[in-house]
Amino acid sequence: MAGENKKVCVIGLWHLGSVVSVCLADLGYVVVGVDKDSAVVKNLNRGSPPLFEPGLEESLRSNLDSRRLSFTTDLSAALKGSNYALITLDTPVNEKDEVDLSEIFAISTELSRCLENHSLIIVSSQVPVGTCEQIKSVIAQNNPSLDFDIAYSPENLRLGEAIQRFKNPERIVIGAESKSTLDKVEDFFAPISAPKVRMNLRTAEMTKHALNAFLATSISFANEIANLCDELGADALKVAEALRLDGRIGPKAPLLPGLGFAGGTLARDLKVLESLGNNCSYETHLISSVLKVNEQQNKIVGRKLKKVYGSIKGLTIGVLGLTYKAGTSTLRRSAALEIIKDLMDNGAVVKAYDPKADLEEIKLHKEFQFCSNPYMVARRADALVIVTDWPEFKILDFDSIKSAMKKPVLIDTKNMLNDELMIKKGFLYFGVGRGK
Repeated sequence: MAGENKKVCVIGLWHLGSVVSVCLADLGYVVVGVDKDSAVVKNLNRGSPPLFEPGLEESLRSNLDSRRLSFTTDLSAALKGSNYALITLDTPVNEKDEVDLSEIFAISTELSRCLENHSLIIVSSQVPVGTCEQIKSVIAQNNPSLDFDIAYSPENLRLGEAIQRFKNPERIVIGAESKSTLDKVEDFFAPISAPKVRMNLRTAEMTKHALNAFLATSISFANEIANLCDELGADALKVAEALRLDGRIGPKAPLLPGLGFAGGTLARDLKVLESLGNNCSYETHLISSVLKVNEQQNKIVGRKLKKVYGSIKGLTIGVLGLTYKAGTSTLRRSAALEIIKDLMDNGAVVKAYDPKADLEEIKLHKEFQFCSNPYMVARRADALVIVTDWPEFKILDFDSIKSAMKKPVLIDTKNMLNDELMIKKGFLYFGVGRGK
């Protein structure tokens, strides 16, 4: 195995870092993960990952048992004898989705003090164009005699399917400024069978922006069409089906109508591109419009409720699904929280349920009542809203739910239910883009 017995230091242990650490250990590397949060490190060493991801806990425990994987808060100790240092920090954003690079530059300063000569730094965090050059400059300024290489290989993980996507990617993007560094990175990823696309640092950074901007544009386009379909009595699901059969578009295009994309990932890259455009005195009209459409999309629940009730004030609304997406446990920047805030700002009382939501995160949200099951959420509710497409929501006893509700108004933002069946059961049913 190409990675056998080579030591790797992985810096930053939230979703990206914990998945990368486990997957590299699976590939045969000896991995030491580093994070300044001692609680996260302690839990990982006990076999408990920082959030739910299918297969992560099992793989984590297996690699801990084999001693290919360990975690620490001591960066210097983790780097000792390491051939590679991977920066996998989850780059934070503020409420406006503007990126904060302060932690990455702080780590760069630390690296200048304890990185070994001839090491290779691979940045996988989501960063703006030019960041890798800045990281290299920070390290070089603090330690001019240090001999090291730097490369950028953007992560392409998705919550709920991260391990599968790391081990079986469609391609691996590699950015570096010399052929020798590109060769080293390609050798590092040799255990993964996928095309390696080589380019310079800035092109690799821009590739990540462009990918997320394209996905975001597709989502906003689909939602704009869906909103028109609702007003005109057309079916956006059928429109999407026809479009995806066109060879110029393709079967995997994200054209299904629903909610807007949540902040922190796609929105972060759009904001970066807007900022880069401003710096270059270039107006990013399309990017700005995609953001504007998205900002309005999650208000669709409130708009549909107002069509039924005229006003949201005083209504009790049940919300099914709180996590960022099905298959994960985190609520960070989830659409559900945006929707709940909009409903409560308009005077509604909100109850909610989620089968996998992190209970520690739930405790931080006193604004809504968290229920232990979906039937409690439905009790005396004026409307029920499905926000996260957990499979178990498809098989609920909707007859019992209807009987428990004050009025059987059902808003299915994921279009996951059979609309004709729900209407037959007596619900006033609303999907997104289904002509209602």
